[in-house]
Amino acid sequence: MSYPQQDCSYPQRETTPNARIRFMPWDKLSLGNTLSILQAVLVTTLWSSSWVLIKMGLGTLPAFTFAGLRYTLAFLILLPLMMRGDRRRELRKLSIPQFGLLALLGIVYYTLTQGALFLGLDYLPANTLSLVLSLSGITIAFSGRLLLGEHFSWLQWIGVFVSLAGALLYFGTIGAFSAPGLFVALFALLANTASAILGRFVNKDAELSALLVTTVSMGIGAICLLLIGLVTETFPAFQPRDVLIIFWLAGVNTAFTFTLWNHTLRTLTAAESGVINNTMLIQIAVLAWIFLGEKLDGAQIAGLAVAAAGTVLVHTASRRVVEAQAVPEES
Repeated sequence: MSYPQQDCSYPQRETTPNARIRFMPWDKLSLGNTLSILQAVLVTTLWSSSWVLIKMGLGTLPAFTFAGLRYTLAFLILLPLMMRGDRRRELRKLSIPQFGLLALLGIVYYTLTQGALFLGLDYLPANTLSLVLSLSGITIAFSGRLLLGEHFSWLQWIGVFVSLAGALLYFGTIGAFSAPGLFVALFALLANTASAILGRFVNKDAELSALLVTTVSMGIGAICLLLIGLVTETFPAFQPRDVLIIFWLAGVNTAFTFTLWNHTLRTLTAAESGVINNTMLIQIAVLAWIFLGEKLDGAQIAGLAVAAAGTVLVHTASRRVVEAQAVPEES
């Protein structure tokens, strides 16, 4: 699993030039926020387990076909829910620009990001690819600066350099690694950054339901990814374990978790979701060690810990609440 649709580090509320900015204390979190945090932690735990299951499945399944089957099946699981009552009416009311935005999100996040991630796991250890994708917190923050005119605080700059130092410490001790795999990992990093910004833009105003966003974007992206796999790869001979992995990844680790994550994005701030998302770096390392035998030496463990600390700094430094009067809406 790729790190999910991480948020850009920008406030979710309307701002004015004279807005006063302060940090929100953790003890002021509402019950709704607490529940969303617990839901997000559950999602990241399930997503972390996906990396182990994908590595196991790639022993017999080609990457693009594997990923396409997973997400196409998840789409088919969600589709009956989308065809019921109010959800069906919401789908019919979807405008052409909205549909185009969801289609773009599906292609960027599912076809490009997930396709690159599955292919990267075929070349690289889960820990290595996980570390590369953890740096998306930094690329997202830089994208917010370039595209949204945000300014980095001194604490965010410290977080950037700490994360890079952790990555250098990790990669400096692993010796030889797959150059094609690293190229695919960097592509996945950039695609994940683009999908995070696009995903936040789609979800920030809560105009579309989480189920609609997930189903439509996933359906388009998954079908494109499956078609790429069918054209470029040999269709596999499925073993019982392969079928079980695909169904678990589709039903639990995709259909359920992606809908729940989109729901939490409407309550959590960008920093909160980003910090929770970055715990996956440690979760994946532990699970890969237990189930895949990917052992780490002391320097690599230190590198992962330093990189995780840096990305947390980047997110928490931007965790701000803007107090401003609401701008009157046009009637």
